Amino acid sequence: MSRHRKTSLAAGALYLLTFVSIPTLALYRPVHDPKFIVGPGPDTGVFFGGILEVIVALACIGTAVALYPVVKRQNEGVALGFVGTRVLEAGTIFAGVACLLSVVTLRQAGAGADALVTGHALVAMYDRMFLVGQSFLPAVNALLLGSLLYQSRLVPRVLPMLGFIGAPLLVASDIAVLFGVIGMSTAPAAIAALPIALWEFSLGVWLVVKGFKPSPILSSGAPDAGVNRPNSPAAAER
Repeated sequence: MSRHRKTSLAAGALYLLTFVSIPTLALYRPVHDPKFIVGPGPDTGVFFGGILEVIVALACIGTAVALYPVVKRQNEGVALGFVGTRVLEAGTIFAGVACLLSVVTLRQAGAGADALVTGHALVAMYDRMFLVGQSFLPAVNALLLGSLLYQSRLVPRVLPMLGFIGAPLLVASDIAVLFGVIGMSTAPAAIAALPIALWEFSLGVWLVVKGFKPSPILSSGAPDAGVNRPNSPAAAER
């Protein structure tokens, strides 16, 4: 197996791994109950949801780390931007998980009715972090990575086009949610998120099954940030 095939396989598998967070929509439903802290019931679902989201956050970073050595040959600045936004997305996921686990801690500690306001604030923080980290930033990621893959032709151009179409839809949906026009869990929000989800899932499947398409940037003579070029200052000093 070639080095580039290993890279595409790892990146694709990590993209598919990010979809393990889908059950959290149901697992986190109890913690959104206004009386969760003082109410009965197990906390296991929230813990499992937190574990799944931590896995997603690590997979987010992994996708960027896996793809960077390849896509930087197309445009290193944009590739670095993709790594940065992917890491930022992971950071917001970690922060959101910490908020919900803090609510569970308050409940287990028997904080009672005095902690209701604090619990509501922590859940509200999670919802806003989700809006930024797992909704807005994926749209930015789609534009950055999509442009790199579209220009380099490493994958069929129809795949990045899904990202280009989905990004403005998702941003418009986020703005509508922010101003209270629609809810986060409503059908319009789910429909607006569908193209980006399809883009990431399709990319993951393609990279696992097919790998990168032949491209000039995959050739041994392709520009690389780690190689001194003939006109570079390092080469001139030789």
